[in-house]
Amino acid sequence: MTKHLNTRQHAGFTLMELMVTVVIIGVLAAVGTPIYMEGIKKSRRADAQGSLASFASTMARYHTRNNVYTGAATGGADTGSPTIFPTESPIDSGTKFYDLTIEASTTTGFTLRATPKNAQAGNGILEINSLGVKSWDENDDGDVTDSGENNWDRG
Repeated sequence: MTKHLNTRQHAGFTLMELMVTVVIIGVLAAVGTPIYMEGIKKSRRADAQGSLASFASTMARYHTRNNVYTGAATGGADTGSPTIFPTESPIDSGTKFYDLTIEASTTTGFTLRATPKNAQAGNGILEINSLGVKSWDENDDGDVTDSGENNWDRG
C-alpha cells in the first residue's frame, strides 16, 4: 500500500472561486435590475391607464345626470382635481404614483390626465378624452402631441 505525499483535503472554496461567483452575481444584478424596474414602471402605468378609463366612465355618468361635462372639478370648476373620482392612482393602493386631473371640460367633451409623481418620473403623462382617444407622452417632453403618442399600446 502506497501513501500519497500530497493528501490534502479541500475544506472550502478558493479565493478565485469566490471572486468568480461574486462577478457572476454582479453581472446578473446589473442586467436584471433595470429589466425589473422597467416592469414595475409598466405595471404602474397600466394601473394609471385603468384609472383613467374608469374616470372617463365616471365622467360619462356625470354627463348623463347633468347634460354637461363641466363642473366636475373641485369647487365646481371645469378643470383641476376631480370631485367625482379619486385624485390619485392607483386607486386601491397606499402608495400613489400618478395624479389624476380634469385637463379640459366643455358642455360636449373632456380630457382627463394622469401625471406621474416623483417615483414614476420619466414615464410621461397619460390622457384620455371623451371620444376615447388615448395618448401617452412616451418621450416625456410634457405634451402628447408628438407623432406616435396617440395610444397606450406601446411600452
